[in-house]
Amino acid sequence: MEKELIINSFNNEVEIALLEDKFLVELHKEKVDNNYAVGDVYLGRVRKIMPGLNAAFIDVGYEKDGFLHYLDLGPQVRSLNKFVRYAISTKGPQPDITNFKLEQDIEKTGKISAVLKTNQQIAVQIAKEPISTKGPRISSEISFAGRYLVLVPFSNRISISQKIKSVDERNRLKRLIQSIKPNNMGVIIRTVAEDILVADLDADLKSLVKKWYTLTHKLRGLKPPNKVVSELDRTSALLRDVLNESFNSVHVNDHELYEEIRHFIGKIAPQKVDIVKHFKGRGPIFENFGIDKQIKGSFGKTVTIKSGVYLVIEHTEALHVIDVNSGHRVNKLNSQETNALEVNLEAASEIARQLRLRDMGGIIVVDFIDLLEAKHRRELFQHLKEQMAKDRAKHTILPPSKFGLVQITRQRVRPEMTIETLEKCPSCNGTGKVGPSILITDEIENNIRYLVQEQNEKQITLEVHPFLHAFMTKGMLSSLRNKWQRKFGKKISINKNSNFHLLEYHLYDRNGEELKI
Repeated sequence: MEKELIINSFNNEVEIALLEDKFLVELHKEKVDNNYAVGDVYLGRVRKIMPGLNAAFIDVGYEKDGFLHYLDLGPQVRSLNKFVRYAISTKGPQPDITNFKLEQDIEKTGKISAVLKTNQQIAVQIAKEPISTKGPRISSEISFAGRYLVLVPFSNRISISQKIKSVDERNRLKRLIQSIKPNNMGVIIRTVAEDILVADLDADLKSLVKKWYTLTHKLRGLKPPNKVVSELDRTSALLRDVLNESFNSVHVNDHELYEEIRHFIGKIAPQKVDIVKHFKGRGPIFENFGIDKQIKGSFGKTVTIKSGVYLVIEHTEALHVIDVNSGHRVNKLNSQETNALEVNLEAASEIARQLRLRDMGGIIVVDFIDLLEAKHRRELFQHLKEQMAKDRAKHTILPPSKFGLVQITRQRVRPEMTIETLEKCPSCNGTGKVGPSILITDEIENNIRYLVQEQNEKQITLEVHPFLHAFMTKGMLSSLRNKWQRKFGKKISINKNSNFHLLEYHLYDRNGEELKI
């Protein structure tokens, strides 16, 4: 399978598109100054203990307090609390976890009031980003994920991914990690660590240990609520988790981000550093790779598949509902049962893609077309599991119920990706009133005159819909663009953007900053 990562950086936001065999399967949006991202570690303060819920609300600086359940404390929470108190208050050398005396683990069925007190300081990690009206879900079982390993402070346990089946390989990895890991630091060995050399595992472990000591150093004198250390940004985390031999290119349109990604890949997979390419083409990077068109066709209430099959996706507060419809896809040579099976199999592949693409979490109920034969229902269930196996989010799929419904639960750690695919009316801009389109060029010319004569702009770039672009650039010498350049004595560039409405336009200065009028 061919994998590509396309990264679009603009203003204070980064859009990341993951393509598999040219098909868009994941879309992520990340603000440069994004706080409360999954993996960030905060020093918080216990705001309220809720004995009935066996949970506490923790102030981490967000408008809504973070929710910390007893089961998310982690067995070593007493050791963590003791270490944090010492690290904040000490004026001497920072405490060293390797010779730190661990406290006794808490009971699995204990009460949170026996562990935490109101106004107590506690280090917590974001487990789920704030979603809708809810604050972040947090955990005090802090861990740091690397390329091959996950570091778990205050533990001496070594765990190995169940997906590594070879007994010899499991024993090899356990012996290696046992020989290089520091005391009082547990390690989870990830699936991608299989057959990896000890030097690479050691380098990964050292980088994670260094991150722990960075946290320790930043705790000194810190007052809650405050961020202590950040998780990798979404781009780097995605590369860390999905980068493998089938990855053949990473395209990025920002030079600074391009250098950062090259540096990051140089650390985790030096042999793959040359797959990073700086996009210098004309026009938006997403449009160049056909991603904009896929986004428009993949989001919204109705999703049509090429063969004519279509899905209707509805969202409620409690769950997501997906209805499968055959549309006009009917093979007259097949029986109704065979047609239904073919439609369902095709829909199952698209549903698996949609869940990843929209990052839909919680409960998903799928209403497939009814299948009468048990073997066909089993085939559909197996096919859906195979398609969902590509999904990195934890999920559970139940076999079709007697009503023909398939229930899926999928881990939700971030808000669902939603993109409005319906566009405003190009004539009325959503107002219901039609403006005189014949005057659009006069309006643009007046704005250019103002920017050149009143604001003293040296160079102007105009971005318009492709139809307007064709109209304004028609003719070598007689085009509107050349007319304006001669009239105002300034360089005027005109670019096209297919995402714009027909009469939409934007003006930019020589540095690419939008000019507001």
